[in-house]
Amino acid sequence: MKIVQTNDAPQAIGPYSQGIVVNNMFYSSGQIPLTAEGQLVEGGIKEQAEQVFQNLAAVLKAAGASFESVVKATVFIKNMDDFADLNEVYGTYFSSHKPARSCVEVARLPKDVLVEIELIALVK
Repeated sequence: MKIVQTNDAPQAIGPYSQGIVVNNMFYSSGQIPLTAEGQLVEGGIKEQAEQVFQNLAAVLKAAGASFESVVKATVFIKNMDDFADLNEVYGTYFSSHKPARSCVEVARLPKDVLVEIELIALVK
């Protein structure tokens, strides 16, 4: 088991790690729209989702994985009315490769953000 840690994504804000690699599989913690410095990204779902994907790119890279090796994504969204706008950003990262995905509307997310995403990926 390997703990994944990078300064290119926000540090964990609780008793957890950015991700774990076990048996060549990477499991990310949920990423929210914080910059690596810990600043909350203002704006709507598109701006926040873009930051989430930048964070996911950083932890995937640190784990030795990539968006092309993602097998499952779990998306937590504050308002399902933002689904189409979220998909627009999501589709720029998963255009040809489309992993399995769940998307769930939730009552509240950490720091009252609009979206949180976690990934499972194969480590090459």
